[in-house]
Amino acid sequence: MRARYGWLLAALLGLTSLARADIVVRDDAGHDVHLKAPARRIVALAPHSTESLYAAGGGAYLVGTVEYSDYPPEAKKVPRVGGYSRLDLEAIVALKPDLVIAWQSGNPAAQVDKLRALGLTVFITQPNLMADVASQLEQLGQLAGTESIAKPAAERFRQRLENLRRANAAKPKVRVFYQIWKNPLMTVGGQQIISDALHLCGGDNIFGKLPQMAPTVSVEAVLEADPEAIVATGMGDARPEWLSDWNQWRRMTAVKRGNLFHINPDLMQRHTPRILDGAEQLCAHLDVARSRRPSK
Repeated sequence: MRARYGWLLAALLGLTSLARADIVVRDDAGHDVHLKAPARRIVALAPHSTESLYAAGGGAYLVGTVEYSDYPPEAKKVPRVGGYSRLDLEAIVALKPDLVIAWQSGNPAAQVDKLRALGLTVFITQPNLMADVASQLEQLGQLAGTESIAKPAAERFRQRLENLRRANAAKPKVRVFYQIWKNPLMTVGGQQIISDALHLCGGDNIFGKLPQMAPTVSVEAVLEADPEAIVATGMGDARPEWLSDWNQWRRMTAVKRGNLFHINPDLMQRHTPRILDGAEQLCAHLDVARSRRPSK
């Protein structure tokens, strides 16, 4: 009898200890972030962090975010604390967050360090690969105590990603120039998540060897690389007018074959589950480019 009750007491003590255990999640900067309990006042310092927090089930705990955080629609109602590249530190502190989600390559490092120095708990994200989006969902679910939503969302993402990978694994490579903007002429480097999406679709980023996330390049460098396809984003769902400016370079392969494509930047340039929607469009565009190759 005593042995039975002894076992029961040990089990109860174990559960109590587990309930009181800190939440510890390692962020993308290699820091172990500790919380005494799931975060209930969260500030997200990038649109993609806001969107992913909702996807992970923690949107109800969001008390502050930055400009352009417009998805899902509920995010538009959340108070703003500046833009991702120009944070309003006073507004952030005034919200008394128990967790701040920062963006390593987007938020000014000095301002993020200041928030940490003020005693705020900061979790840094930097998903550079498609697979990192799923991991981010799981991390946010842990921090917000919404694992029951975050884990299935992560698994759905991984399954869609694997399906897309298998569907495009054996396709011939397409040399691609991915254009973010015209003036200055900006593209993506090899470490950027969009390069991973290009690779997934059988694309070869002509500037994939550049180390910068969003390097500035010259028209001459694009012409010399002679891409087979140009994929542009711009500011929204409408095709940017400047994409047609490439038509003046008639000897470029992408122009000769009519391979000038557009994708909504919200689908490709945010590190969220919706990047798979953008990747599916990207893969479809590259299939069109393959179909326009002259027959041998």
